[in-house]
Amino acid sequence: MNAIDTAAGRIGLLQARPQDPTGLPILFLHGVGSDKSVWRPQLDHFGQTRHALAADYPGYGDSAPVEATSRDDYARAMIALLDAVAIDRAHICGLSLGGVVAIAMATLAPQRCASLIIADSFAVHPDGQGIYDRSTSAAQQIGMRALAEARVDVLLGDKPPAGLRDEVIETMAAIPVSTYAQGAEAVWLADQRERAAAIAIPTLIPCGDEDQVTPPALSRALSQLVKGSEVAIVKGAGHLANAERPDAFNSLVERFVSAAD
Repeated sequence: MNAIDTAAGRIGLLQARPQDPTGLPILFLHGVGSDKSVWRPQLDHFGQTRHALAADYPGYGDSAPVEATSRDDYARAMIALLDAVAIDRAHICGLSLGGVVAIAMATLAPQRCASLIIADSFAVHPDGQGIYDRSTSAAQQIGMRALAEARVDVLLGDKPPAGLRDEVIETMAAIPVSTYAQGAEAVWLADQRERAAAIAIPTLIPCGDEDQVTPPALSRALSQLVKGSEVAIVKGAGHLANAERPDAFNSLVERFVSAAD
């Protein structure tokens, strides 16, 4: 099992690091229908030059089950994870729900965040309530595997890498319905416009140009709130830009964090 004990309980964790890091650590945060494994392309790349970590939220993956949790609870758990691995400051890179959690981390512990990468995400979603209602109802009625099979083609762009579609289905199918419902509430019912406007650290906002779930317009709206932030469009990617176009995503993030170190 890939996990570590923290003050917030057991947290699922994947890590990669060189013997002599040349940059600050980077922590990767997954989406509502995913887990830490979605970040393997980033661990392989960034782990060559810096300590790279990908974590599961409470209830997800290899993390300990929980009765109830919120986006701020997820953020506190990730801060507890940094404590457990003795990291004072890190770049925080989150996708979708991970972006929501990254904003919460920057609010609760700004001194721990060297920069933010908020990918395929938002401050508030105009159809958040509708997405939450539809997705949680479907999860309860048809189960997570059927939901994953129904959702996968909306999540991905027109030409995903070979095998990614099956990986997305298998990962989502393994999430307990109750955990998914908690994550769905944390992301889709979020309204963090005031928090986003208060962010005062370097922020990159990547988004797939084929993202149907959180389209580029939401990234641009977020960028208008976050002073000095930069939107970066990932061509040929849907909602999972980091997994669909890992080379392009890694290049954007590498340039950004190298400048922000």
